[in-house]
Amino acid sequence: MESVKLKKSGAPGAALRSAADEEDDEGQRASNPRQNRSRSPAELRKRRVRRHASSVSSSLDRQRHRAAAPLQLCDRQWVRHDLRRGSVHVHDRLTVRSLPPRLVLCTADCTAAEIAQRLSGKPGSVLRLAAKTDVNGNCDGDRLRLLLLEKEHRFRYDIYAEPQDEDSVKRSAGSDVESSSDLSSGARFGRHRDSLSDDMTLGTDASALEGLDTYASSSDELELDCPVTDAAEAGPSVDWDSGPALYVQLHGEAARRLGPEERPLQIQNDFLFKLGFKDPWRVQEEGMNTELGSLLRFYAGKPHSIESSERIQLSGTYNVRKGKLQLPVNRWSRRQVILCGTCLMVSSVKASHTGKMHILPLIGGKVEEVKKHSHCLAFSSAGPQSQTYYISFDSFTEHLRWHRQAAKVVSQRISSVDLSCCSLEKLPPNLLYSQDLTHLNLKHNFLPADQTLLQLQSRFSRLRSLNLSNNQLGSFPLPICSISTLTEVNLSCNRLTSVHPDLGNMSNLQTLVLDGNLLSALPAELGSLQRLNYLGLSFNEFSQVPSVLERLPAVERLCMAGNRVCVLTLQAFRLLTLKHIDLRLNQISSVLPDEPEFLRHVTQLDLRDNRLSELDASVFPRLEVLHCQRNLITHLRLRGCSLKALHASNNELQELDVSPVAAGLTYMDISRNCMKALPDWLSDSKKLEVLDVSHNHITELPPWLLCSGSLRKILVGHNELKRLPERVERPAVEVLDIQHNHLSELPCNLFLKSESLRCLNASANKLENLPASSLSEESSSVLQELYLTNNHLTDRCVPQLTGHTHLRILHMAYNHLQTFPASKMAKLEELEELDLSGNRLKAVPTTIMNCRRMHTLAAHSNCIEVFPEVLQLLEMKCVDLSCNELSEITLPESLPPKLQELDLTGNLRLNLDHKTLEQLNNIRCFRIDPPPSSFSANEGAGGPAVWSHGFTEASGVKNKLCVAALSVNSFYGSREALYGVFDGDRNVEVPYLLQCTMNDILAEELHRTKSEEDYMTNTFLVMQRKLGTAGQKLGGSAALCHIRHDPTDPAGCFTLTAANVGKCQAVLCRDGKALPLSLLHNISITEEYSRVQQHKAIITEDNKVNGVTDSTRIMGYSFLYPAVLPRPYVTTLPLTPRDEFFILGSRGLFEVLDPSEAVEAVRKVPDALAAAKKLCTLAQSYGCTDSLSAVVVQLNVAEDCCCCCCAASAEPGSGNTHAPPSPGPGLFPASSAGVPPSSCSEISSEVSASEMSSEVGSTASSDEPPLLLQEAQLHLHPQSHPNPRLPCCSLHLAPSSASSFQRQLSSATFSSALSDNGLDSEDEEPIAGVFSNGSRVEVEADVHCLLPLPPPPPPCTPETPEKLPEEAENLVGADSWSKTLGKRRGNGSVALQEQSHNLIEVATEVPSKKPGGYFTAPAQPDPDDQFIIPPELEEEVKEIMKQHQQDQQKPAKSERPADYYDTPL
Repeated sequence: MESVKLKKSGAPGAALRSAADEEDDEGQRASNPRQNRSRSPAELRKRRVRRHASSVSSSLDRQRHRAAAPLQLCDRQWVRHDLRRGSVHVHDRLTVRSLPPRLVLCTADCTAAEIAQRLSGKPGSVLRLAAKTDVNGNCDGDRLRLLLLEKEHRFRYDIYAEPQDEDSVKRSAGSDVESSSDLSSGARFGRHRDSLSDDMTLGTDASALEGLDTYASSSDELELDCPVTDAAEAGPSVDWDSGPALYVQLHGEAARRLGPEERPLQIQNDFLFKLGFKDPWRVQEEGMNTELGSLLRFYAGKPHSIESSERIQLSGTYNVRKGKLQLPVNRWSRRQVILCGTCLMVSSVKASHTGKMHILPLIGGKVEEVKKHSHCLAFSSAGPQSQTYYISFDSFTEHLRWHRQAAKVVSQRISSVDLSCCSLEKLPPNLLYSQDLTHLNLKHNFLPADQTLLQLQSRFSRLRSLNLSNNQLGSFPLPICSISTLTEVNLSCNRLTSVHPDLGNMSNLQTLVLDGNLLSALPAELGSLQRLNYLGLSFNEFSQVPSVLERLPAVERLCMAGNRVCVLTLQAFRLLTLKHIDLRLNQISSVLPDEPEFLRHVTQLDLRDNRLSELDASVFPRLEVLHCQRNLITHLRLRGCSLKALHASNNELQELDVSPVAAGLTYMDISRNCMKALPDWLSDSKKLEVLDVSHNHITELPPWLLCSGSLRKILVGHNELKRLPERVERPAVEVLDIQHNHLSELPCNLFLKSESLRCLNASANKLENLPASSLSEESSSVLQELYLTNNHLTDRCVPQLTGHTHLRILHMAYNHLQTFPASKMAKLEELEELDLSGNRLKAVPTTIMNCRRMHTLAAHSNCIEVFPEVLQLLEMKCVDLSCNELSEITLPESLPPKLQELDLTGNLRLNLDHKTLEQLNNIRCFRIDPPPSSFSANEGAGGPAVWSHGFTEASGVKNKLCVAALSVNSFYGSREALYGVFDGDRNVEVPYLLQCTMNDILAEELHRTKSEEDYMTNTFLVMQRKLGTAGQKLGGSAALCHIRHDPTDPAGCFTLTAANVGKCQAVLCRDGKALPLSLLHNISITEEYSRVQQHKAIITEDNKVNGVTDSTRIMGYSFLYPAVLPRPYVTTLPLTPRDEFFILGSRGLFEVLDPSEAVEAVRKVPDALAAAKKLCTLAQSYGCTDSLSAVVVQLNVAEDCCCCCCAASAEPGSGNTHAPPSPGPGLFPASSAGVPPSSCSEISSEVSASEMSSEVGSTASSDEPPLLLQEAQLHLHPQSHPNPRLPCCSLHLAPSSASSFQRQLSSATFSSALSDNGLDSEDEEPIAGVFSNGSRVEVEADVHCLLPLPPPPPPCTPETPEKLPEEAENLVGADSWSKTLGKRRGNGSVALQEQSHNLIEVATEVPSKKPGGYFTAPAQPDPDDQFIIPPELEEEVKEIMKQHQQDQQKPAKSERPADYYDTPL
């Protein structure tokens, strides 16, 4: 797993440097070795991290074009002088990558024609266009629109729509002007471009942004300069067609020609407003950023795309020979050759201008390479009179391009041409020669409904299928009505308001799709379409079923989803022959019934996502499939004669009546309802295979359920079951899910009689034992997956597992296991995945070596003392033994070749020698605590942490980590923190980019945005731009939580601002209850559905927008704009002492865990890291198979924390702002003092597909002063207080004679693209606590400081007091502090509250070192441990040392726990 840690710079909003700048720096360092050696290791490491982050993005983008020069100050001042002014960046049509865009300064009144005419001149120069004024000095035309487009009641013109004249709103002249400091993105990133540039490509389809193809050619077809090609690419025949024109392109797809009166700046402003920006001044600034080109881009001329031009046609002048090569009569001649549609056209150069050419049909023919001639292809037609043309190309690239395109044509079984997404404004003339064409796809172009389509009528006499969806028709294309051969027509998403009556002349029409238009009625002439079988009218404006359907006898499928039907009148279907009716996503609240005799033809009915409270579907006597999910139905009636499948989840069902019995029912889903018992009639459904009744209120299951011979899958989880039926008679069930009930035992013969049971999930119950798996040594059990997490199982249940010899997956986490007998483990030879986390195990049985197929072992949060021999298993991939009590490990000679992850954090007694560390360094993801010697006290006094966090990440079943976590514990200063979770669903690119960049963007927005909500909203919107081309086709969910304190309000408290898009969520625990901080944006929200419907997006049956995502607000997926936006949901609330912690989780976590359940699960877990691990472990046992990420942030906010902190910070000369005196001479070297605080950023991610892996981390942050985490060393100081008698808050505890600290597990992960051994180029020895394997360097540190205690005994006589003194208990004023840190186990594991102890680390006068140290071979003297004693103090020091030895010989007054140890500070 690759990971990277980005260090926050001192200046807010510092951006990542580009790869080119880093290369320049490397060259300068090479030329100046003295300067290179003078750099500190921290600076070198930060440079490496930046270079790595830049190299990741640059590796995805092979060729980067030069950035445009930033705007000069005078140009910026000219733009900012008036809101009506702005800038647009115009790119050249053929030099996308070689030259920067042309900067045009203009007003909102400037038209596309004016800008296009003025664009001639020096490339790269700034073009300024002033607005026209009248005699009074007023500007004509529209002003900048300030209102959001969504708030308008009527439809506004879209980027792809025809221009409309509208009045805009004028900005008040008294608006505040932005700060004079240059904060624009162009100036900030002009010289050092961010690694996430707009031209980055992440495997998306080629577009106009990509410029020239890698197989570049000099032939004519690349420039499209031949007469035929020019005609093909010409636009509509208007007056300005031959002159210069501007094109606009959204998210890298098709580019549209702007009309002469359209205004580019107004289009850009409308786009930014609709994206989510609210401030018009900010819109003006965003328009000056060149990175906007990945979302919206202007071109001077039609942009050239090799990919689309190849699909339109290939052309050039080559040597051609007809007939056989053996005949001497045929000779080579120079000919014009065109490949367009399904034909090859050959003509002389002169004849090509007149259209005289030879046509060679290629469908069914052949294209072959001619070996005797270089770069030569033979094209042959099909049939007995086939002809052959030999074409010799000038270069291999041309030969390859022609061969590739022609091979696609000849391999087709049907004569079809796909010209979708080619920015066509007119049909290519050469396409008309393909007269045998039967299927033509023209979707996603800009074809108008004018004379352009007349050519289809006269040329294509065999055309059967025509797709004109997503064009600019505007009105019904009348020419297609004359093509009598058409059987399928798709006119979706063309904003049609009516259908022409001549459509009735298409007698052969069988499929007519009119989705996504503005239709409200159909003409009566459609009744003559006697062969029409499918009619699509979804997402239109129909309020009732069209009456013309009564005259269509052949229609079997009617789709009217997303219309405005409120009352469903079944009499409208009386005379219809419909079999499948789709009425989902309407507003149906009632159904007017009809006689069943008239509805016998309906077999499938879809009423999902309506407003029904009751449904009587018994009027459909032959109904086979019913979909009625996500309604409000309480009572459902059905006829069971023909019923096969029932989908009724997410309702309020209390009664389900089916009469007569549904004997043919095979599938039934009534989950998430209010059912208290299964219906009695269900016992007679002898063919039922799948039964899902989860998330109901069922208290008892019928006796026949586990005796059914047909049921294969039973899902009864999340109910109120206390027991299962005792009667089990050889059921056919293969999957049984009974999780989240109140079961204390299972039927005694469940495993004995269930011979087909493969998977059993009984997690989250009260099980104390398991039934027997066999009565003898031989067992017939075929059980493969067993999930028993979160029960009350003890050691007595382990012997019952031995009969399941085929068990592959066993989850028994968070039970009461103390031992796992070795003899029992030896019998589970086929075990592959074992999870024993959260128990009380002291060892993993050695017989685990018998499990040769084992690839995953999770045993964190136990008491394991001996490292198991699992690393001898060759299939092992993931081992998690964190939060245990390991002291040493024994490694085999060679590690498993597939080992990806080894987690040993939280084992505080673990000592590893240098040889072991070198061997473990080869593991891709190896985590371990840092050595104690890395702790020193050179920081100012720090109090208890206001917040501490832990996070974990786990890959899914496909071993691909598509999530990332962000934790910046000291963000933008010591009194702020930032945490985030990102989920890319199936891609790893977007989460990684969000993780690497979002904290920098937020820091910049805090500096430039005043509003509490706007700064977080703008962070997400700017991140959408930063994603570049990666965000055009890919997307991901995101959740951010920002803790901050207003420095201008001394009496204020900390505030928490949360924002999310997609399915990542955040939840706060306040007074033990879950308080949601996020909102899931989908079409179930009325406002979101109205917005999506307004833009005529198609919602598929799985409730996904255009079949891509079910979230209407999400990062990336910019090609779904404006239906899908990145604007987040933002909430801000003050933190109080009642707030205990908050959780951020990815999509998979909250799909199986409710927020309240997640809060309750980890509320009693004192360690944040252990809490995060528990959440992911529970989610995996509850059925989540996707990637998981969880961040748990524990809070300790006191009533007076803000006031005293502000008071302390107001006195720079007070003792709180300086380090206290050294406890002993020479304990801390003078060179380590005076190090300024530095903010810390911890992030962990996965870039490429990985095996089973998990990334964990935990840190803590005190409020004043901040802790320093730099160069892999944590510097802690004893506490000090200027006046011990003053009342203390939880941040500033009263001092004691000696300070003490408590450790909490913490890890910080760095990554370097160049380092292969954890060393900088000038390092002579490994850095303590740094482990590297060539692609990552991990540094882990403990950060937490603790309650003060009286002076402990010296380290040589280890004893621990039985309980804390009363003085220390009185220091803890807030309840939340005792809950958060008072019951923390030293190794981070989960223990019973009465058994947990506060582990105290003693800060002695003389540092002590463990025997052998952390690196024992070779032993090197530590400079920090050497005393430097001046001669005049030598005698005094001897007296101190003598007194210290006498104190060590005194008996101690208390005993220390067995797991106590000393840590040198």
